[in-house]
Amino acid sequence: MGEIAGYPVRPGYFEDFGATLLPVGVNFTVHTHHGTSCELLLFHKGEEEPYAVLPFPASYKIGDVYSMIVFGLNIEEFEYAYRVDGPSNPREGLLFDRKKILLDPYARAVVGKHAWGEKLEGNYRARVVKDTFDWGEMPQSTRNMSDLVIYELHVRGFTEDPSSGVKHRGTFSGLQEKIPYLKELGINAVELMPIFAFDEEINAREVNGTKLLEYWGYNTVGFFAPNAAYASSEEYNKEGLELKKLIRALHDNGIEVILDVVFNHTAEGNEQGPSFCFKGFDNNIYYMLTPDGNYYNFSGCGNTLNCNHPIVQQMILECLRYWTVTYRVDGFRFDLASILGRNEDGSPLDNPPLLRNLASDPILSRVKLIAEAWDAGGMYQVGSFPASRRWAEWNGRYRDVLRAYLKGERWESWSAAWSISGSGDIYGGYGDDYTGNYAGYNSCVNFFTCHDGFTLYDLYAYNNKHNEANGWNNLDGHSDNRSWNCGAEGETSDPEVLKLRFRMIRNACAVLMCSRGTPMFLAGDEFGNTQYGNNNGYCQDNEISWLNWNDLEKNRGLFEFFKYMIAFRQEHRVIREKLPDAVCGMDPIHTHDTDAERTDIARDAMTFCVSFAGYDLDKGKDDLVYIAVNTYWEDVRITLPKVYGRVAWHMNVNTWGNGEGKYTWSDEEAPFIQHDFIMKPRSVVVFTGRV
Repeated sequence: MGEIAGYPVRPGYFEDFGATLLPVGVNFTVHTHHGTSCELLLFHKGEEEPYAVLPFPASYKIGDVYSMIVFGLNIEEFEYAYRVDGPSNPREGLLFDRKKILLDPYARAVVGKHAWGEKLEGNYRARVVKDTFDWGEMPQSTRNMSDLVIYELHVRGFTEDPSSGVKHRGTFSGLQEKIPYLKELGINAVELMPIFAFDEEINAREVNGTKLLEYWGYNTVGFFAPNAAYASSEEYNKEGLELKKLIRALHDNGIEVILDVVFNHTAEGNEQGPSFCFKGFDNNIYYMLTPDGNYYNFSGCGNTLNCNHPIVQQMILECLRYWTVTYRVDGFRFDLASILGRNEDGSPLDNPPLLRNLASDPILSRVKLIAEAWDAGGMYQVGSFPASRRWAEWNGRYRDVLRAYLKGERWESWSAAWSISGSGDIYGGYGDDYTGNYAGYNSCVNFFTCHDGFTLYDLYAYNNKHNEANGWNNLDGHSDNRSWNCGAEGETSDPEVLKLRFRMIRNACAVLMCSRGTPMFLAGDEFGNTQYGNNNGYCQDNEISWLNWNDLEKNRGLFEFFKYMIAFRQEHRVIREKLPDAVCGMDPIHTHDTDAERTDIARDAMTFCVSFAGYDLDKGKDDLVYIAVNTYWEDVRITLPKVYGRVAWHMNVNTWGNGEGKYTWSDEEAPFIQHDFIMKPRSVVVFTGRV
């Protein structure tokens, strides 16, 4: 025991990074490799000057780790931060400044701002969190990746618009109020855009009288802390409680939670950016630096985390373990994940240790790991991400090819057929055990839309992006959208254009839900949400990005179509995974053009078909699904496969409709189809075969 600044102290638990509440006090543990000394700062709430400064004695340091237990602290009465001294040599990447107040890299709660849009005053600090949340006997999900239907959403944008009708708009509680809606829709996984502590006020600016913020949240301040502005009330020393209640409620309703995590860069930016955390602890360890001490920028956001340095690897691994254990999340989607495979000099690694360690970690063994398999530095790894049979990928080729093909770019027919049937040409073939756990079909997350790009409605309402509101002269955002406005750019009252647009949306939905792989779509696509042609709404905290729930009633028929297609997919295992061979003799997967007796597709085919067949052991019968895609602007006759026995084909989905607004049929009412069928222009039809 000793005494520092009037507090009884003793050496702490050196392996427990961050601040940990103990029955007798608080354990503070932090590390710095190049730093020469460290001070713990204690603040009263809201005050900028510390009321106590506790230097770590030399005897409280082992290796590069400082650890101290401070007795007699009431966690409700203080906030904390650090100061670290050391050499200053920018060309060597050393930026130590003993005057800088630094946020704990392992902070469980970040202090300095709470309300959304509130500007940081002073410095970031941390609070000690008391975790008493009871998860009960809730088991960890064992649902296969291929069984998920993923719904990507922004916590604030999902309910911030008054039309959402929730009490706590733009918060975790507001999202929880919408769980009955999610259940009705039928999705079983939500992918939350970044919820780690971030500062939406960083880079805030005004364009034509509108304040623009870092709305999406891809600028992490603290990796271990939830974003305080997403809580409906301030959670003093219980930060994360509202998020935990949300996750438990989602789990109680059969919905998994996947977090979008950003380990490729931080909010500290480049040479002109602030220094409030990692730069002050060990700048040349946490960031990739050029030989002259500047920042590599493979993220496109100013800096790049040095993910394959052992110190950074350890932090990322401990972070993911923390969210898995303390928040019970079910998976992680890694933003610009190819950066995780870069060496310290930026070069790609053949077998990145971080990716291997995450894939084999025992705590993470059952969580989903999903990679955005590219980065802003030009590395593109779709189909070649170092998967270790554990990583799934956002299938960027699926998005690009099927966007192009459905709007009539016939030369994509081969790739489109491969994509619907599971992208086996880039992910491999079947597994041997029929479980769907082979890397081929368990690694493929199919999507048309995500937060980055057009909404599904805008995909068929705009030929060109319209990002003028972002203030960059419409130079930001992707230009290669493979979109089609169906005859009129933007808003229109032309009934024929609108009819075609909604048919194209139904086409995309039907194809997505009948494709092997894991489907994902953007929140609001199911009722025609628009961003008015803005395909890069990262800065738009307004009606451009918020969901307008009035469109749900306006486009109720579209919602019902999505709802039907999700249920249809869940009903037919053969879409999701390889089953034992079908008794009727059909091939497990068959692709062809308009004639089912042919086995090839013309390079420029405007129409093709894909069939899935297998024997469902649970149901004791064959499961047969046949999807036909016609991108031609005229009627096309197709012939259906011949099958053994008394199997007959029935039409469950026709995106053209019956002329009276009906596009789907239950098994009981599904029309029987003879050997051939005439498809209407630009339509998708789905058949099932049964006795």
